[in-house]
Formats: sequence, structure tokens, C-alpha cells
Amino acid sequence: MSRIGKKPIPLPSGVKAQIGAELEVTGPKGTLTVPIPEGIRVEQNDGRLEVKRASDEQAALHGLTRALAANAVQGVSAGFTRELDIVGIGYRADVKGKVATFTLGYSHPIEVLLPDGVDLKIEKQTHLVLSGSDRQMLGQVAANIRALRKPDPYKNKGIRYTGEALRKKVGKTGAGAK
Repeated sequence: MSRIGKKPIPLPSGVKAQIGAELEVTGPKGTLTVPIPEGIRVEQNDGRLEVKRASDEQAALHGLTRALAANAVQGVSAGFTRELDIVGIGYRADVKGKVATFTLGYSHPIEVLLPDGVDLKIEKQTHLVLSGSDRQMLGQVAANIRALRKPDPYKNKGIRYTGEALRKKVGKTGAGAK
């Protein structure tokens, strides 16, 4: 039996779940839908959601569906955040509306259009805080921003997640091979 799939999902106050062909979760931060695969059913009992499966053939989908539903419930009630740091001399970011502009040492600034549902706040031009209700979309936007200038293992420059541990590599030594 799936340990994750068995856990019930508590519904916080203000969050409503509508079960049909897919699970629709509505809360103060918006509405999210979760697909329900065949052989999996979602039940709502006294303020919590329970995910059940018909047979052991849906074991993998059981845990997955429960995790996606729990992420949707947390997203519409509290939301998610991802934090990034920009490290490097002259590297910085700026945001105007839904367009984020990055200066990352290239010959041109890079503009990124933020999708609906993802907000970006910039503190001190080098600390980025992404927030939104859809965990998957938020993680993808954060990964796309990080990919603009990945952390360099030799100079430790680039965009990294806050708290990401980088192993600094040793560069070449001055004495050349003869």
C-alpha cells in the first residue's frame, strides 16, 4: 500500500474541492485542477480529501495523484515560494510588470516574460523571490531563470537557488606541461 497515497489531505478553511472527471480546488489564491487517472477515486469526508485506488496496478498513480492534490490544496491556500540569488560583479535583475530584465555579463540584457500566476519580487537587485500557487509552474520558471546563467564551479558566479551548495573547483596552475 502506498504510504503517501493513504494519507488524508486536510482542507483548510476557505478551500473548496469539487470532484468530477478531475479535482478542482478553489481557495483564496486561485483555482487549480488535478487530473484523476482511471482506477483512482477521490472522496471528500468531513473536511479532508482521501485518495483511493481500485487495485494494486494503480499503486504509482495513487501516490502521485495524492501528492498533486496536496500541492494544489497548499497552493490555493498558502502558496509556494522559490528564492534565487544572483552572484557576480555587475549581475542584477529588474522587474517591470510581467517582464523581468536580467543583466548577466552578456553583451545584451535578457528579458523573461513571467506567466500568469507567478509573481517576482527583487530585493537588493540580486535576491529574487518567486511566488505563486502552482508548484510545478513556479519550479519551471525558477529553473528557466537559473538556466540563463548557471552557477560556474570555478568562479562561483551565476544564478543559484538560495541555500544551494556549490563545490568550488580548482582552476589550472601556472606551471605548464613541457
